Formats: sequence, C-alpha cells, structure tokens
Amino acid sequence: MTPGDRLTLRIEKPVAGGRMLARHDGAVVLVAGALPGEVVEALVERVQRGTVWARVADVREASAERVGEPNPCGGCVFAHARYEHQLALKQRIVADAFARVARLPLDAPVAIEPSPDHGYRMRARLHVAGATIGFYREGTHDICDVASTRQLLPETEVVIATLSARLSDRPGVVLAIDLSENREASERTLHLELAPEADPSTLAAATTLRGVTGVTIAHRGSPRVRTLWGEARVTDWFTAGERRWSLSRETRAFFQGNRYLVEPLVDQVLRAVHPGAVVDLYAGVGLFSIAAVARGHVPVIAVEGDDVSAGDLRQNGMPWKGLLQVRHEAVEDYLRGKRAMRAQTVLLDPPRTGLSRQALQGVLAVKAPRVVYVSCDVPTLARDARALVDAGYRVSSLRAFDLFPNTAHVETVAVMDLGANAPILPSPP
Repeated sequence: MTPGDRLTLRIEKPVAGGRMLARHDGAVVLVAGALPGEVVEALVERVQRGTVWARVADVREASAERVGEPNPCGGCVFAHARYEHQLALKQRIVADAFARVARLPLDAPVAIEPSPDHGYRMRARLHVAGATIGFYREGTHDICDVASTRQLLPETEVVIATLSARLSDRPGVVLAIDLSENREASERTLHLELAPEADPSTLAAATTLRGVTGVTIAHRGSPRVRTLWGEARVTDWFTAGERRWSLSRETRAFFQGNRYLVEPLVDQVLRAVHPGAVVDLYAGVGLFSIAAVARGHVPVIAVEGDDVSAGDLRQNGMPWKGLLQVRHEAVEDYLRGKRAMRAQTVLLDPPRTGLSRQALQGVLAVKAPRVVYVSCDVPTLARDARALVDAGYRVSSLRAFDLFPNTAHVETVAVMDLGANAPILPSPP
C-alpha cells in the first residue's frame, strides 16, 4: 500500500488519539473520520513500520451514531459522533489502554463526567497567518476558523474575529496568541508572540478590545515578557463550606481548560486525599494543592518546575503560609534524595508524556500509602499504573472527566493504594 491508494474497510474500534482501527490484508489501518461498525472507502495518507494511516473519502455504510461530516479543525476529531457515543468511545479507549498497556483489564466501564460541548474552553493557543487567526487543522499548519469548532464562547469568537481584522494590516507581526479566561469569562487576557524583529508600537491600539482585560507581548525566542496594557492575569474563586480561596494566573500558565468541570475534578481528587501530609507534584498554579490546604489537609508541599506557573503558585499560596510550602524545581530534582519523606498522599498531574523514569523512581521511593494520578493521556497513565502496580500498589478506583468534548482526549483520575494487587474497581457514576 502506498499514499493515494483507496481501501474499502470495515471499522473495528477506536484507538487513543482519535483514529479508528481497521484491517486490510493483515495490516493495521488507522482511519480518521470514521466510527466503529462503518464500512468506508479510505484514502491512504502514509505507511510507516507496517501501519497504515488513512482518512475517510466516502462512507458506504454509516453508523447510526454519526451526526455529520468530520471537521478537520483541531479539537473536533470526534465531532461527527453523537455526544453520548463520544463518551462510549472514550470508555473503550480507557479500557483498551488498561488492558493492553497496563495488562489490568477493567471489571466495568469507567464512569465519565460529561461536559457541555460548546464554550467549554478557558485556554487556547491560536495561530496567525495573514489576516486569519485560528486553530491548526489536524496534522497540518493550515489554519481554520475557531467558530466552526464551538470550543470557545461566542463572545470570545467575536474578540478573535475583531482582532483578526485589526491585525490584517500588520502581517507577520504576530505569530501566535495565547488566550486565557476565568470561568465566568469576566476576565479575558491575551499574550502575543511576536516575530523576532517585529515592531510592537501599534499593538496596544489594535488589541484594546471590548471583552479583553489585559495583554502581554514577547518576541519569539526572547524570555522578556512585557505588559502591553491592562491587568494580564485572570482569577477564579472557589468555595468549600465556609472556606473560600482564589487562584490567579498569567495567560501563559498551565491550567485545566474546561470551565464546567474544574470544580468536579478538584472535588474528585480531594475526596481521595488521605488525612495527613500531601505532596503535590506538577502543582501548576495550585489547583489541587491550595484546595487541599483550604479543606484542612495539612501540611502540603507543592512542587512546580515551570517558571510562569511556579510564580503564580507562590503568589496563590501567600494566604496559606505555614500550611503550604512551595518548591520551584523540577519534580525529578525535588524527589532526588527524598526517600524518608513522610507523605500520606502523593498527587500527580504530569504532562501528557507521563512520569519520567527518574520521577517514577522518586515516587516509588516515597512509599506513600496513596497516590492520586490525574492524567490527560490514557496510554501514559496505563504505562505508569503498571509500574506502580508492579511496585506493590493496587488501583482502587478510576474515574474520568470529559474535559475535551469532541476530541479523543479524556482526563482520568486513578487512585492507587499501597498494598496487595487487586482488580481495578472503577468509581460508580
């Protein structure tokens, strides 16, 4: 098989990443734009190491779960499936990863907390080409209209469209835009990444828009960030009983992206925390660590290696001095030599690549009675869960949150306890 060939395929099942698995003459074919059970004519895109990548050219027998044509824009890989079916597909992806990668078959489908599938996104990385601002199309550097994806709020789409018009006579000045909002969208900030030699002198006027509360700029490759105008931070408030706390963050800082499921996710993680000392690794701006302190889990050590997020974490932790210790260093560096550390719970929220070998060994050396692992990538979670199980942990519960509707990604929370191995028990709905 070579690129350009057309294959008639019956689609078997979803795989991590959003494509569907089919087979042709014994070869595995990963098909974009299909759904399980469909018969499609697929166009081969590339062949690598015996695996074929293809996309749907024509649907011969459509699934009853199909609701339209695939949208090639980023964040829409499952948008042609009915939303309830998307959740079922993600359940299958989680089960497949735990059975195949972790060798830990699930006794029941993992419960997934659903989300509204439009306007959910609080953070976005947008790309600029000429007068167009938007997301990349899947697998390309072509830019598509953000409005077609329904990920952002309508008022945010208006901001982007207006900004696009204003930047149209300044081609090549702005290369990319980071956007951040608080949950209520009462605060909305932008960070503009400029071409290395770009002149930013006219950008303040161009970016002063209704609905934008602050703008920062930096030339690509330069560590120097300047505030162009306004307050370039957004703040969210959280409550638990009589306790109330805030999290403030710069535009570029990492934060969970779904405005509707942030609190349910925090609640799920905090319900799993044992009484006593907590170590929050990959703490970000303090989403879990400050919630833990506010709810009486003390002391807490929060570790974050990223400069931007660590600065926000330190600021957010100021009201909790004496209860929260912030460490600005790589997780691997922090864990090195900490074998005697007494933590009842270790919280993990690593990047999509999961734990590095050094981080994993450090976590195992702590021997915390409980590990709560929050992951946006099921295969790396399954890989790391297998290593923890081999070291004496058991997976006590597994629950997922659909932070990324219309995509193949799903946020999964695994609670792991030190003790004899036991079958996985997914959390009830």
